[in-house]
Amino acid sequence: MRASALLAGLLFLICAAPASAAEKLPSAHGNVLMRADKVTYDMDRSVVTAEGHVEVDYNDYVLNADIITYDQKTDTVRAEGHLNMVAPNGDVAFAKSATLTNGLRDGVLQSFSALIGKNGRLVASHAVRRNGNETIAYDAAYTPCKICNKPGQRTPVWEVQASRVRHDQTKHRIYFTNATIRMFGVPVFYAPFYSTPDPSVKRQTGFLRPDIESSSTMGTSIRLPYYISLTDSQDMTFAPLITSEAGYVLEGEYRQRWNHGGMWLQATGGYNPRGGIDRNEKQFYSSLFGSGFTPIADGWRAGYDVQLASNDTYLKRYDISNDDRLTSDLFVEGIDGRSRFAITGYFFQGLRATDSPAQIPIVLPLIEYTYIPDGSILGGDFRFDVNSAAITHDVGVDSQRLTGEMRWRLPFVTEAGQLLTFQADVRGDIYHVSNSNPLNLPGLSANNHFIERGLPYIAADWRWPFMSGGKTPIIVEPIAQVVLAPYGGNPQGIPNEDSTDFELDETDLFSFQRMPGHDLWESGPRATVGVRTEAYFPSGSIEVLVGQAFRLKSDPIFAADSGIAGKTSDLIGRYTIKFSPYISLTHRIDIDETDGSISRNEVYLDGNIGRSSLQISYLRLPQAVAALGITSREEINGQMTVGFLDHWLAFAGARRDLETSQMIDTEYGVGYDDECLGISVSYQRKYTRDRDVLPDTAVLLRFNLKTGQEKAETTPTDLFARHVFTTP
Repeated sequence: MRASALLAGLLFLICAAPASAAEKLPSAHGNVLMRADKVTYDMDRSVVTAEGHVEVDYNDYVLNADIITYDQKTDTVRAEGHLNMVAPNGDVAFAKSATLTNGLRDGVLQSFSALIGKNGRLVASHAVRRNGNETIAYDAAYTPCKICNKPGQRTPVWEVQASRVRHDQTKHRIYFTNATIRMFGVPVFYAPFYSTPDPSVKRQTGFLRPDIESSSTMGTSIRLPYYISLTDSQDMTFAPLITSEAGYVLEGEYRQRWNHGGMWLQATGGYNPRGGIDRNEKQFYSSLFGSGFTPIADGWRAGYDVQLASNDTYLKRYDISNDDRLTSDLFVEGIDGRSRFAITGYFFQGLRATDSPAQIPIVLPLIEYTYIPDGSILGGDFRFDVNSAAITHDVGVDSQRLTGEMRWRLPFVTEAGQLLTFQADVRGDIYHVSNSNPLNLPGLSANNHFIERGLPYIAADWRWPFMSGGKTPIIVEPIAQVVLAPYGGNPQGIPNEDSTDFELDETDLFSFQRMPGHDLWESGPRATVGVRTEAYFPSGSIEVLVGQAFRLKSDPIFAADSGIAGKTSDLIGRYTIKFSPYISLTHRIDIDETDGSISRNEVYLDGNIGRSSLQISYLRLPQAVAALGITSREEINGQMTVGFLDHWLAFAGARRDLETSQMIDTEYGVGYDDECLGISVSYQRKYTRDRDVLPDTAVLLRFNLKTGQEKAETTPTDLFARHVFTTP
């Protein structure tokens, strides 16, 4: 609320000397330009009068009135008739009349009103200005909502009515006395006294929007965040969660930014007197999430990421996070031109029921160095990499690996438009493996030993895009690759730590080396062929990509259902249809080469029309792709938001496991959202059970009176989604 700023400008706009119809007048605070149809000076009474379309410009403030008079004897300025003033930021103040005294520091304005910010409005029967920094409005009302000019529609969505409103410009705070909050004209809340920061304050300590929920497992709960502004670059949030059936949780988050760096930490602690599968255990919980980095020298920085939880089901139980694999790390990184050096240590935590903490690795350290010269070598791009990792387990194989790799790449375009890329690569690995083999794993010796291997290859990639003319350009691009590499490269005894989640899809089909990590190597001569077609329309495009890989003989390192085990890989395809902003459809498919069945299938559909949207996804993954403890999956997920009646939204979402014919979760809701009010009610149901986290039914209420500082529109995700930890 910038009413005081408007009034402060008003007090200094009036000059104290006679002027012509358009004349610049000196002032202690700058030049004043007055325009009027008529200006007179009564010598006997010492009164200056400006009449008719009076306009006064002062330091980018503009005052308009019908009549302005200044009595030099009493040091009183009076402005009357269609009085309004426009501030440099666009705020506008209105009054029927204004009387200013005491060296223009005090004054009274009758029938006062102000337009504040984009939509804020303040009205009062009269306002008093004191000491040059305080404004008091009587019988006042304030609202950040737009007010319709149509008869019968002038009641704002919500407003504050108060017998007295005091704005302290020095403290940038507004104080309300005998205040009543009215919604749609109906009183809903009364406070004898409360205060709030004015809109000039970017951040202010205080309570944020509460979340109220009724759940079959949590009971009735309320989450009440409290925000603390420390400095312009530091703030905190505390959010106690109180439930009637599942104890208490306190969330705290600290954020800070500095030059070329920043950090945030989110910590929670909880107590549940009804924990455990039988709900008769007293349990204490905690978690820590965060990220940050800071410069330590020119081109160098150090940082961290942390994700920790004291209990496997704690994060899911209280809707803190949906992550079930947590990763923490510390790193030091240096970048010089196109080259990079980094040392990182990783700690992993698995929260799934199938996870065994003793078998989860600790990586300390991971050393990475990449050298890329600024210029070319022999006309091509050169790159040299050194990578080293030390991996330990409580149970199983410990290993240390040192890798060196050199790569030379030469792309060029022929006169006919063919794109040819040649690449030569040589890599060497040295492993030190130590294993007591308490699990009697096959292929692993029970002593310390070294394993070395050399991994060279040369490759060529050929692409020749053709484009047709006309109103609908069509691009057809055949693709062919050949890789020449020796067989072998995967001797027994090398533990596979970083390539367990390999999946053949369109993102790696045309890669010379498809493995995501260093431990697994695709060996032997091979070729890949495919075609990419794209059609452009005035309002969108369609793209199709199809490809397949071929080998002279099968590679035993790949599982039978990996998609690349035999001499011929599965047929990989993807098509994408985009007609922005209305529809986007992507279909990714993997057709089994042996029997023609679909082994992997993904469909993603997004549609938007105005304020309504639709998202549907279908996912089918085979067992080999669904690695790291996840079984084969087939599920469908859909979400829909329908906007109606200007500011109303209806929401529905559901996720179903098609393999087990079981619903996973559903959510339905309705809400109202405009520039000054956001309110929603949603019904949520979770059908699955994870150890001591039972199926749950919940009703969630969210209510937000906006002050005019928020964005004008919130998304359906803002309106309906549960609270999760995210980085700022």
